[in-house]
Amino acid sequence: MVRLASPAHWVLFMPTIPARPASVRVKIWRRLQAVGAVGLRGAVYALPNREACVETFQWLGRELGELGGHASICEGRFLDTATDDDIERRLRAARTTDYAALAAAARTLARSLAAKRLPPARLAALTDAHGKLALRLAEITAIDFLDAPGRQAVVAVLAEIARALPRGGRAVAAPLALLPKPRGATWVTRTDVHVDRIACAWLIRRFIDPEARLKFVPAKGYAPRPGELRFDMFEAEHTHVGDRCTFEVLVARMGLRDPALAALGEIIHDLDLRDGKFAREETVGVRSALDGICGSVRDDLARIAAATPMLDGLHAHFTARGRHEP
Repeated sequence: MVRLASPAHWVLFMPTIPARPASVRVKIWRRLQAVGAVGLRGAVYALPNREACVETFQWLGRELGELGGHASICEGRFLDTATDDDIERRLRAARTTDYAALAAAARTLARSLAAKRLPPARLAALTDAHGKLALRLAEITAIDFLDAPGRQAVVAVLAEIARALPRGGRAVAAPLALLPKPRGATWVTRTDVHVDRIACAWLIRRFIDPEARLKFVPAKGYAPRPGELRFDMFEAEHTHVGDRCTFEVLVARMGLRDPALAALGEIIHDLDLRDGKFAREETVGVRSALDGICGSVRDDLARIAAATPMLDGLHAHFTARGRHEP
């Protein structure tokens, strides 16, 4: 018996693309490939029905609208399991192929580092190559919806390369414009907070806006009120910029020149983007703690409260360690 009340498995994107110029169709097709969407018959594209995927299609729909087209977005499920199985198989196979290609490139880069006494120009080129591979891993991970095999192998090789490069292979990100710290603002984010949003809420209350009011809203359909500041959500005032997570963006924009916060940002970055860019030894433990909190606590404010002692402790740890480092 078919259970029509079951949750929709997929979010579907149905574009109407103008006939001219032909470049619009090519551009949208490439964007759909980049976000990992699976094409079905009749110009319908599917992603898993998750908040991040809905936001992805919303952004793409807006982009298509600016190009003279239109997109309908809806939730849906297929009544035949064969279609579900086929979509899942294609999603997993595509990411497995991506990871394999990236692992091969990373191993080639690692072999290049085996040579001794590399000249500075060569080291700079290898550092840049490592950064590009880490960014590519973040891009693949962002569209790996089914935990396809191969990611951990890439992370391990990139972490090994990062340790071998000067300064851990970390490139300096372009500066962000400084903004004044709000006072008593309403900060809005999506419900069901996890790594980046938990850390951002802690950062806001502790270092940016001690009188902040936190507000949690559904990912879809929320219209912000005047003066509200959104973070880590669709069209937010503060969200990812380039390969930086929202925590890193807030630290930079608010002028928080605190090495301990920078260290925390590296942990949150690797947990949120899963690209192995910084490979800090504390990351695994923080992941386990946050997974435990989110798995046992449903209320958003309670999650943030439960994580606060850990984040306070990490900040104190990095502050103390910094005082003793030459």
